[in-house]
Amino acid sequence: MLTDYARDMDTPLILKITEATFVGDYVLRLVFNNGEVRLCDFLPLAQKGICTKLQDKKYFRNFRLDPFTVDWNNEIGFAPEFLLQHSQSVEE
Repeated sequence: MLTDYARDMDTPLILKITEATFVGDYVLRLVFNNGEVRLCDFLPLAQKGICTKLQDKKYFRNFRLDPFTVDWNNEIGFAPEFLLQHSQSVEE
């Protein structure tokens, strides 16, 4: 498993989102490959530039996962590190 290999070799883990689930409004439940599960409210992030497209709930719900993060129509994506910092931990 690459994750175990990276840890064994003292190589920094490349942060990725492995699962994203729509929760409601503008909130996604994100699972990161470092084991963290977090809730991210995208509404505050959807206030400027192209990100205002996320205010359209139909557009917002039409996300997918690319190899590293959540993506909207190959137009909008956020670095996993940014999403980790701008989300709240979920107690599982």
